[in-house]
Amino acid sequence: MRELFGEVKKSLSEKEGSVLATIISSSGSTPRGVGAKMLVKQDGTIQGSIGGGAVEFQSMKKAMELMEKKVSGIREYSLTRNQAADIGMVCGGDITVLFQYISPENRPFFSFCDRLLEALENREKGLVLWDLTDEENWKMELLLESAITDKGFEKDGLTIPGAGRQMVLWEQNQRKYYAEPLVTDGRVYIFGGGHVSQELVPLLAHVGFSCVVMDDREEFSNPKVFPQADRTVVGSLEHIEDLIDIKSEDYVCIMTRGHQYDYYVQKQAMAAHPCYIGVMGSKNKIRVVSEKLMNDGFSKEELDACHMPIGTTILAQTPAEIAVSIAGELIFVRAERMGRNVR
Repeated sequence: MRELFGEVKKSLSEKEGSVLATIISSSGSTPRGVGAKMLVKQDGTIQGSIGGGAVEFQSMKKAMELMEKKVSGIREYSLTRNQAADIGMVCGGDITVLFQYISPENRPFFSFCDRLLEALENREKGLVLWDLTDEENWKMELLLESAITDKGFEKDGLTIPGAGRQMVLWEQNQRKYYAEPLVTDGRVYIFGGGHVSQELVPLLAHVGFSCVVMDDREEFSNPKVFPQADRTVVGSLEHIEDLIDIKSEDYVCIMTRGHQYDYYVQKQAMAAHPCYIGVMGSKNKIRVVSEKLMNDGFSKEELDACHMPIGTTILAQTPAEIAVSIAGELIFVRAERMGRNVR
């Protein structure tokens, strides 16, 4: 979301129109799920994807057509086997795509983009609310954590299903709404800036993860070594909490240079309860560290919840291969947290 709305803001600042295409509902087996976005710019270039193939090609054509007319709209694409011929797809399912024409004269939306990008940068909890009652005159609003009640997110009598934690399209009081959580992904905190980390960070950044690298050696944690990282941190691995605030939605990858440093980091990470902890190392190394952690009072169940060794089993050997296995595991965990179903 951050990259796309950054591009939207750039187009507005250059006084160019654009169309933002968003999948707002889907069913069956579809290339991309609800929330997938594609920005079509005035020159025909695109950012993001809503599935590739013929459905994306048809959506690009639709976006350019709406941009020419300076209007917005909603289009349903049928991907059922009996109806797939109209867009050239063979998988089954249906998607509904919202096409938002963004006029360069829409100065209030420029301000909205500023507020949204600031909230995303600060990792504020909340959601983005679309009012689609009149699809040609859509409205977007940012609701932050202060709007949370015991019933979920509320505003002026409007209750948002799913407590604002999932993407949802619904109707209430004869009005039509769509909402997305502001932050669906946590940050990936990578401890240790060695060869695997140097392969992993650009890969994770490419698939949409925000990465922070920490090491106690400046030569292994700096923007020159990790240009794709959002942040690099140098400090004591015995006191990571002094420099890093790990939250429940975050991912922790532990790949320091030795048993003792792994122990320091894993002990602090487990106390913070992130959604994912992965530890790189041999079975013997993991056994030694796990025994120390159990002596500290952590349970076997807590240790079993950690991914040790880190990564999916693909018989990886080289740093690049290990990075691929880790990225695959993080993508899977993220997909599960976002409620994607295994097909």
